[in-house]
Amino acid sequence: MGPDDERDEPGGGGAGPTRLSLPARVAVAAGAAVVTVAAAVHMGMVFLHVAPSNTVSKQHAQAIGDYIYPEFEQNWKFFAPNPLQQNVAVQARAELKGPDGRTTLTRWTDLSAQDGAAIHHNLLPSHTQQNQLRRAWDFYAGTHDARERPNGLRGSLSEEYIRRIAVARLSGQEGRPVQRVQVRAVTTVVAPPPWSDEKGGGDPSYRTLAWWPVATADLPEANR
Repeated sequence: MGPDDERDEPGGGGAGPTRLSLPARVAVAAGAAVVTVAAAVHMGMVFLHVAPSNTVSKQHAQAIGDYIYPEFEQNWKFFAPNPLQQNVAVQARAELKGPDGRTTLTRWTDLSAQDGAAIHHNLLPSHTQQNQLRRAWDFYAGTHDARERPNGLRGSLSEEYIRRIAVARLSGQEGRPVQRVQVRAVTTVVAPPPWSDEKGGGDPSYRTLAWWPVATADLPEANR
């Protein structure tokens, strides 16, 4: 009996899609097709978002925007001639409800510092650790004026996004449910290098938002 015959025997060394049953081959083919279509749609949406304005992107602007924002928004400030010269730390605190009905106010938690600690010395940090909180705050700041009034239709979405991140990070403290959350941004100007004639440094500035009540939809699924 030769090597080819041995591979055809049950339990032999042969392997591959041809040894799968028909239902299994159909499932594998369907899965591959779904992944291919999803990847094509994602790449197409991102391309239309970053490409110069054209007939297709204008005609389907609403659908492209709904898909891209807020998770997949592209930002090119890193390559700007004058990059950002500020450190922005997003912090949050919560109002917890105890078994006796009394509320307890937590201290401010530096959410940005949590992400920084997770990224530090991590060769492969996740996209969430690097960008979720930062982009959520940029999204909020770009859709609200100095008096925290939304200046567009996406203002409510940005509030919901940053609120749910804060609730997810603060839920489970002391085993008490979160009643309300408050978010603030602490901005510190980066001091310029010694050879530069730019001015910088100084005391940090604070942008503190109003308290937001927490709805059931804002809670992580495990805590609903």
